[in-house]
Amino acid sequence: MSVHEHKQNKQFVKCMVVTISDTRTATTDKSGNLMVKLLEEAGHHIQIKEIISDERTAIKEIIGSGLENPDVDIILMNGGTGIASRDVTIETIQPMFEKEITGFGELFRMLSFQEDIGSAAILSRAIAGVSKNTAVFATPGSSGAVKLAMERLILPELSHIAHEIKKDINA
Repeated sequence: MSVHEHKQNKQFVKCMVVTISDTRTATTDKSGNLMVKLLEEAGHHIQIKEIISDERTAIKEIIGSGLENPDVDIILMNGGTGIASRDVTIETIQPMFEKEITGFGELFRMLSFQEDIGSAAILSRAIAGVSKNTAVFATPGSSGAVKLAMERLILPELSHIAHEIKKDINA
């Protein structure tokens, strides 16, 4: 089956959305709520939505629970991807990956550069990978970055990614 045929046979994906922030609440979580809205508009299912602090232990625990949950196909994270000493998302999740989806970060930075972010795009450490047959995406916490990542990269490929991860299991 070609890539085009996979996109025509869109499957709806079960998602976990995690906001990493020391300051956001359910009502002020603009980026997490935007992720949920865009996923639901595309027909995907939100199984879990959480806001956690920017702490290694909290991140590792929530991602670990998502990886072990059979009702989660994809984990989408926002926040904690910068270069400040407090930003530990990347250092925490990258060692958990069995495979890294390097093109995601590369393309995200390229698109950010083109979208008036300019050279500040080098500060983004957006990343994606696969662990325990689950895709994990980590985007910056700004709603502009989330919108860009979701609309231009994640949503167009979400069903395809879920299919590719699961195809050997279901064979």
